[in-house]
Amino acid sequence: MAKTKYEITYIIKPDIDEDSKKALIERFDKVVTDNGAQELESKDWGKRHFAYEIEKYREGTYHILTFVAENAAAVDEFGRLSRIDGQILRSMTVKLDK
Repeated sequence: MAKTKYEITYIIKPDIDEDSKKALIERFDKVVTDNGAQELESKDWGKRHFAYEIEKYREGTYHILTFVAENAAAVDEFGRLSRIDGQILRSMTVKLDK
């Protein structure tokens, strides 16, 4: 089966402490790898200001995951859990050309 390269960008609330942010990132990295993702690259983009308010926040911490997977199980599980988690404001997933 052909592997697809994905990129997930998500925004974490700016008011959580550094230890909680690190635990959140590790948890979501593990969710993706546990669901079949390989070649995981996890990068912190730091705090950035928004063009408009999101849930009464004017800034957030951006984080990017890039990985390869044979199916969309990792993407689906990340999306499901990120909508439940109150610390993530938004997420966006895109398929990348190889």
